[in-house]
Amino acid sequence: MTTGPPDVWREHWFEHNQLLQLAGLTADVAVYFDPDVSRDAARWLVPYLDDVWRYTKQTYGDFGPDPRLYPIFHQGRYSGGHPSSYQDASHDFRNVTDCGPGPYREGDSGVREIVTHEISHVVEGANNGAWGSPAFPIWGDSKWAEFFIHDVYTALGLDRWAADVARVFDRNSDSFPRRGTHWFRDWWRPLRTGTGDGPQVMVRFFRLLAEHFPRGADTHYLRDLTWGEYLHFTSGAAGGDVTDLAKRAFGWPRRWARELDQARAEFPGITY
Repeated sequence: MTTGPPDVWREHWFEHNQLLQLAGLTADVAVYFDPDVSRDAARWLVPYLDDVWRYTKQTYGDFGPDPRLYPIFHQGRYSGGHPSSYQDASHDFRNVTDCGPGPYREGDSGVREIVTHEISHVVEGANNGAWGSPAFPIWGDSKWAEFFIHDVYTALGLDRWAADVARVFDRNSDSFPRRGTHWFRDWWRPLRTGTGDGPQVMVRFFRLLAEHFPRGADTHYLRDLTWGEYLHFTSGAAGGDVTDLAKRAFGWPRRWARELDQARAEFPGITY
């Protein structure tokens, strides 16, 4: 059962076993530091995370019964980051982002990106009362995060940050679904601008998934999307067929046409 933010919180997941201290509390976030994180980092992390999570809920809806996000920060240990969501007992049924190894300097663009990146995983895995991200095998660990990071910076009026990451993301090249794919430049940016309403194309995408894609009694999605299903649901979210855009961005393996036909037959409630 979800309780309020405690002053101290003992980690008990993966290799994590630190006694965390509450470093900052607002109506929207409860920020925790391990004993080695400089308390000065709270000066900028708490208001930034408060703004991001409040915007996230305003845009994508509620994420369980507890209105707060629980960001955790480590110094000198646990490289990278991971998320957890309110459906998961492993992190005490809280929406959590856990980042290391620091340090957390305000001017470090990598710090801003990693903490926002981890929030993107909470969004994709716990929206609309659903649990899991059936599109994760399609876009992987960082591609949806690029859309989310850029949108957050834009929405919060951090125009220089948004322009900086857009330049980097435009250059990013990936080997999936084919070598030389530019997800942000050729897929996310056209989707965002083509619909004319920014993040709402992804708001609708997640809502359509929750409404139509199969889930179990515990609200967990029962399987992952095929590429054809991904394009079908994205077309529904965009309000128009995205097949031509997908061909330019990703190529067009033969199986996608079959998968798309099957998706249209299986999910006729997705229209465009």
